[in-house]
Amino acid sequence: MISVVIRNKNQAKALSFLLKNLTERYHNDIAEIIVVDNLSIDNSEEITEKFGARFVTINNFSFGGSANLCAKEAKNPIIVIFSAHSYPVSHDFFKMIQTKFEANPNLAGLRCVHGPNDYKNFINKIPATIDPNKSGLIFSGSAFSKKVWEKHPFREDVATFEDKEWTTRVLKAGHEIDFVESIFCYEVKRTRKQLFFRFKNDIVGNYQLWHQDISLWSVIKGFLFSVFNLMKYFAIDLWYAVLQFLYLIKFMGNKPNKF
Repeated sequence: MISVVIRNKNQAKALSFLLKNLTERYHNDIAEIIVVDNLSIDNSEEITEKFGARFVTINNFSFGGSANLCAKEAKNPIIVIFSAHSYPVSHDFFKMIQTKFEANPNLAGLRCVHGPNDYKNFINKIPATIDPNKSGLIFSGSAFSKKVWEKHPFREDVATFEDKEWTTRVLKAGHEIDFVESIFCYEVKRTRKQLFFRFKNDIVGNYQLWHQDISLWSVIKGFLFSVFNLMKYFAIDLWYAVLQFLYLIKFMGNKPNKF
């Protein structure tokens, strides 16, 4: 009943761990695993084949386009989507997803739990209708209905937040988005180049979806604030580096007794 799809680009090590986790702990809960890969130059394809998953290449990547390809390739009615750098943790991760969909035929998607923001919204029962950003789908640990997707495919002209845009659209269409107590881990380390790429997409996405405009004053203020923080943290780091140096010199001259 469940297809797992994984978006990946040059994350062979993380992908290997995710696939090992899926095939060893959850093999009875998953019907198929598909890796949608964005032209990786590492051994991601070899690793995918090693774990018996299906490898699909996307040439012209966009967040919405890759999500549509994930849904198109999946053969089952429930689709769980991960990024290669995320992985399920709770032992009943997929069983709870299955149960939720079986209990509610109007369900479009489920947001799993991985961090303070979504956990607080889950505990405080803040629905996606109130906060689509923190209670709506996140496409690195969410499940959605293929049947609903067929009627409402993901938009490919949004820079990012394709999951949040879809959330608001299917809610308006009368479907439901809910939390599920399935816990996953989101573990990623981004380079400066990757962080800048994400920054640019977030600026465009925030404008497209939430209409967050920017002004010249806000740009200047943000730049000055960033420079101030850099100088402040550099000074703090330098101060504690000096303290550590002085303590080590003092320790060398006055060592305690060994036990």
